[in-house]
Amino acid sequence: MTVRRWLLVVLLANAGSAWAQATTVYRCPGPPVLYTDQLTPREAQDRGCRTIESAPVTVMQNSKPRPVASPNPPGGSPAAPAARGSEGRIDPGEQRARDADARRILEAELRKEQDRLATMKQEFNNGQPERQGNERNYQRYLDRVEEMRSAIQRKEGDVEAIRRELSRLPS
Repeated sequence: MTVRRWLLVVLLANAGSAWAQATTVYRCPGPPVLYTDQLTPREAQDRGCRTIESAPVTVMQNSKPRPVASPNPPGGSPAAPAARGSEGRIDPGEQRARDADARRILEAELRKEQDRLATMKQEFNNGQPERQGNERNYQRYLDRVEEMRSAIQRKEGDVEAIRRELSRLPS
């Protein structure tokens, strides 16, 4: 009788690890790839899942992200407390300064792109640019003209994108 009890205790102690080894884990294709042990063999076959054998599987629970500490220690930078309000928002004065900087940068970029576009259009000469010495073959000349035309279209698109960005900024 004591041997039976001892055997029963050993069997119960090993039941948890035996169950974990007996569980079949499936890898199912598709975006996103699914790893599960909740399917029957028939369901797994229908979905095109493969069994994962002798590979350790780690299950991680999702957790809420911890709040990030401020990079400036208390009493550090004098600008840091003024830049952030109590709700973590940026001070309106600081935001206006950032918007003004962004507007200044975008306007400088717009002027530069417009100047480059004007230069490209001047070189393009309404589709009749000057032939270069290495363009004895007329097709080479036509290829360069087409490249110039597409480069001008890209540059015009860039100028329009910068204008859209400027229109999104507050005045």
